[in-house]
Amino acid sequence: MSETGSEYILTISCPDAVGIVYAVSGFLAERNCNIIDSAQFGDRLSGLFFLRVHFAVAPGGLSQRELEAAFVEQVAQRFSMTWKLHDRAKRQRVLIMVSKFGHCLNDLLYRYRTGYLPIEIPAIVSNHRDFYQLAAWHNIPFHYLPVTPDSKAQQEERLLEIVEEERVDLVVLARYMQVLSSNLCERLAGRAINIHHSFLPSFKGAKPYHQAHARGVKLIGATAHYVTSNLDEGPIIEQEAERVDHTGTPDDLVAIGRDIENIVLARAVRYHVEHRVLLNGSKTVVFK
Repeated sequence: MSETGSEYILTISCPDAVGIVYAVSGFLAERNCNIIDSAQFGDRLSGLFFLRVHFAVAPGGLSQRELEAAFVEQVAQRFSMTWKLHDRAKRQRVLIMVSKFGHCLNDLLYRYRTGYLPIEIPAIVSNHRDFYQLAAWHNIPFHYLPVTPDSKAQQEERLLEIVEEERVDLVVLARYMQVLSSNLCERLAGRAINIHHSFLPSFKGAKPYHQAHARGVKLIGATAHYVTSNLDEGPIIEQEAERVDHTGTPDDLVAIGRDIENIVLARAVRYHVEHRVLLNGSKTVVFK
């Protein structure tokens, strides 16, 4: 029983069918739960239905465990749902990984410190020492895990140990310039987000913005996506782009690109920790 009242977010994906919203809203109404916000999407191509409901339980109402037990028996099984009930008061624990470019790290830390991102950051992991003082200033443990071809597997195991020890909900690759192994990608499936330059598909490797400048591109941007074993091809969460022209130098493009990366990654992290992202095969449904 909840003595003070609580707020929860219910996320659902299931085969589309008549009566899903009716069943969910009826279940909540019968238990004196008030729906604060609701968003839904029926994908006609995949035949799947997606629902996110933010609701409040009245003081003295059912606890999370009681709600879950009743929901699975009375609604979820009936519609073959993949679902989860999230306590809105619980902050997600986010581990940030970074290499030598610190703009995304700095931006996430600022948004965390000012309360824009409702998260906890139990650790920062890097294959370089550059940002240990920044981590110390924020009173966040810094783990230096240098990576070589010989040490890669060992360091990835250490990373997973940190994830386990710190009860990490989400790993964010904030310009972490190492390719994760297929094993690590699988073990972090659905809970690791990466940021990279997009709208520059022909320019891979070092200095993509310099390559783009040499080709005279007119549009640059960034993409945040879930990490998979297929490099930079995971389900996309958020994208943004900005027009450029012939007057920009390579350094101008780098500066613009980094600003976009900050914005896109912060949005993706916020959407994830607010339980607004549902996987739809190789794509995502994002309830903004």
